[in-house]
Parts: sequence; structure tokens; C-alpha cells
Amino acid sequence: MRITGGILCCGNIGLDTLVRPVDQFAWGTTTWVDSISQHLGGNGSNTAYTLGMLGVPARLLGMVGNDAFGERILSILQSASVDLAFVGRSKAPTTTTVALVNRDGNRLFLHQVGSSVEVFPEPIEFTEPMLRGVSHFHMANVFALPNMRRSAPESMRRAREAGLTTSFDTGWDARGRWLADLEGCLPQVDLLFMNQDEARMLSGEADPECAARRMQTLGAGDVVVKLGDQGCAVYTAAESSCFPAFPIDAVDTTGAGDCFAGGFLAALSWNASYAEAARFANAVGAMSVQSLGAVTGIRSRAETEKWIRLSG
Repeated sequence: MRITGGILCCGNIGLDTLVRPVDQFAWGTTTWVDSISQHLGGNGSNTAYTLGMLGVPARLLGMVGNDAFGERILSILQSASVDLAFVGRSKAPTTTTVALVNRDGNRLFLHQVGSSVEVFPEPIEFTEPMLRGVSHFHMANVFALPNMRRSAPESMRRAREAGLTTSFDTGWDARGRWLADLEGCLPQVDLLFMNQDEARMLSGEADPECAARRMQTLGAGDVVVKLGDQGCAVYTAAESSCFPAFPIDAVDTTGAGDCFAGGFLAALSWNASYAEAARFANAVGAMSVQSLGAVTGIRSRAETEKWIRLSG
């Protein structure tokens, strides 16, 4: 798949409060931690920010609250040149997540859906202003958008009908409906992203390739499985390939999958092969997890390419 223009990114937009380190819970006591800090969060906003930082024209669809958290999020996204013309304002508070991060970089999320409840009450209408300058539509975690669970298949169909190529990052389903809500989208997806746990829950298969092939039998095009510290694997109809991760010490894995997807799509917009895109996306993900906060470690394309050269 090739991306020939800007990217229209759809997803939840939120603010993360990260608490680190939290290695155990003892109710009724006080736990001292090293840091409590606020960062950009939300699957849609993390991916759009990554694209913008890498120099790819990115337009974001979503909603924030009419509050201080919403203002802060928009300011951060503007710093990465993300087009916010189609970000709405909600009467509900901005979507917020408290992430408890342990010393190994793993995390537990406490999530307030907030403004994500109101957004996308109907399938997306791809108007001429929305489509101006873009060639690709990316759906970031439909499970985090209550209304989109119902309307995603029609939104994806309309994206294709509007002439856009499509990608879809599954995310984790806290409601446990998985394929019941996702299956209708798959025939409209050119490139599907899943992490290994999501792939297992969606397909019933523990093996990443078996999971990917299961998604393809249900209509998905090419599939990328994110394998954490093992890198990633790419499955096309003709072949499968694995790409190792860069060896790093993880500080915080929050949002790494969103940043990975942004890096992969950015590389495709530069006419990269899947192998090149996978290596670049692995680097973006590695840079993300070395800093506290989903996008704190994201750098420009030139800086990322320099990091790759220095990392071997």
C-alpha cells in the first residue's frame, strides 16, 4: 500500500496523568512515587501528533471538552502542526486517563471516557473540506469511541468510497466485544494494525501469523502485528516477514503502539517499502518508550533517522 497525500486520523483525544513507579497496591496507605505528570494521550491524538512531528500533513477528527484539559491538548497538537479544524468541543469533560506505570515500563489505565462519548453519533461524512489534501484515512482504536462501535463499518466504507486508502489500529476492547464490533470493518481495511494481545483476542489464535491470516479471511488487507520488545511482523497475501526491535530500556510503554502506527504510515507516505516502514516504525516506538509520556520521545524525521543510524 502507498500513501500519496496527507493523512486523516480519527480517534479519541485525551490527556494522560502518569504516575511512576507503582509496583504494588496497598489500600489505606500512602505510596511515594518519583513523578506525577500530565501528557498528551488518546489513540487518535497520539498518532496524529507523531505524524505531524515526522513532517506528514495530518488532520485529526475527534472531540475534546470545553475545559482546561482540552485547551492544553489542542496546544500540544498545534505544536506538531496537526490540523484541528475538525476537532469538536463537547459539554462533557475532556477524555482523561490515569496511567500507573511500574519500574519495567508496563502500565495500568484508569479511563474516564468523557468527551469521547459524544463524538461521532453518526457515520463520518467525508466532505470536500475534510478531504482536501488527504489521501488516506486512519482509524485509531474504535473500541475507545462508544458511538463508533456502531458506525465504524459505514464510516470505513464511506472513506473508501471517497477514494481514500485506509488503515485501522484495533486497540484494546474494555467491553470484551472484540470481533462482534470489528468484523464489519475488516473488508474496508487496506492495512490492519494489532498488537499481539489484541490479535489473540480478536482471532482466538495465539500465533501472530495465524491471527493475521484469520483477519485476512474476514476481509482485511495487509496486517501488521506489533510484538512489543520483539519488534513487529508484516503479513501480506503473498508473504510474511518479521522485523526485530531496537534494544532499549523501556521507561513507559504508554502510547507506543499509536506512535508505531504513526511511524509506519509516515514511512509509507515517503514511498517506503513495508520492510523500510517496519524498521522506521520500530524506531519510533523505541524512542517513544524511552521517555515518560506517549509522545514525549517523538522527534522529527531527520532526528529519528539519525537515531536509527546510531542504534545500528
